[in-house]
Amino acid sequence: MAESKAKTNTKAGTGRVTPIKIALYTLLALALIITPLIFEGYGWLFVPHIMALIGLYVMLALGLNIVVGFAGLLDLGYVAFYAIGAYAGVIVGAWAFKGAPALGPYIYFLMIPVAAAAAALTGLALGTPVLRLRGDYLAIVTLGFGEIVRIVITNNAFGITNGAAGLPAAGQFIPKPFGLDWLINNVYFNIPALGKNFIFTIDGNVYWYYMIVLLCLLTIFVVRRLDQSRLGRSWAAMREDEVAASSVGVSITAAKLWAFSLGALWGGIAGLTFANFQQFVSPESFTFMESVFIVCTIVIGGMGSIPGAIVGAIIIQGIPAFIQGMAAAGKIPGVDPSTATVIANYRFLVFGLFVVIMMAWRPQGLIPSKRRAAELKPDTAEMGDEESETLYDAQHDSGQF
Repeated sequence: MAESKAKTNTKAGTGRVTPIKIALYTLLALALIITPLIFEGYGWLFVPHIMALIGLYVMLALGLNIVVGFAGLLDLGYVAFYAIGAYAGVIVGAWAFKGAPALGPYIYFLMIPVAAAAAALTGLALGTPVLRLRGDYLAIVTLGFGEIVRIVITNNAFGITNGAAGLPAAGQFIPKPFGLDWLINNVYFNIPALGKNFIFTIDGNVYWYYMIVLLCLLTIFVVRRLDQSRLGRSWAAMREDEVAASSVGVSITAAKLWAFSLGALWGGIAGLTFANFQQFVSPESFTFMESVFIVCTIVIGGMGSIPGAIVGAIIIQGIPAFIQGMAAAGKIPGVDPSTATVIANYRFLVFGLFVVIMMAWRPQGLIPSKRRAAELKPDTAEMGDEESETLYDAQHDSGQF
């Protein structure tokens, strides 16, 4: 068994940077910068909006990946941290704006640590009582936690969430972030080579798209560093076998609490960004189905994989939203917005079937991490038998019983 583990770790590799990878990353960076500008210039305003939403899902998927993909803890209530970050940022931001109106353009940036801390502390509060739970039991508890948070917000907790009506309340507003008004009033141009219809201006969608891309890059950097750190190796050991990990000195309690709090932190930042991007937040945005979609994002894309989280977000959030946007803009002949909504509602059925097929034929996801792929799909049947061997089997074979 020790030999197969060594083979698994060798297969995970170190990810050497090659000229081909550098060229691909450069092309990807150019595509991320230019694509929204082109669509915005030709009047396809819904495309930058959808790309920004995909970015938010990427952040959520990467945050949940810490809990599910790295630590192996099934969390079905992750949307609760998304909601807590959104509401904490908006509520505290409104108080700060009321006390010091001059802070208006900086409220969003000042509220990022507030939303992150609120979500991370809530993650600790959730993680502490469920330390002994695993598998289905943990999933049920986290599911209940997500529903409790949504119900508390809907019932106007402490008189500050404004119930089902959402925030900001009547007569209030979320201040625009620094630089947005100036960019809207001063940045516009056309490029004759692209046609007379191409006139580029910056609106809120483009501004938030670039802001979300920067946050996604920060998330990817931090998540990669965590995965390669001592803590990341502790999560991998805990995910494979808690008893064995504990026997070699891994603190299971600390590893679980770090996973819950760090995963929740990114959910909180995504929630605050979502609230400012939409200029509104309500409990309807944080239903159980949102949690399911986030889980489906990493299951389809590949647990523990950063590229997988991006591909999963495009499939889960991008494709249905793009179809609806195309139909609403009259770009799909014969499909009106109401028909597109009906078609989009079938995504629940389509994604359900897709997940079942994935579990049967490719349980590691479309683009799994090398480590998880090696765990879920060993090279030989012998290695597979050794990987699935239980502690009892090992002790029985060694003659301890």
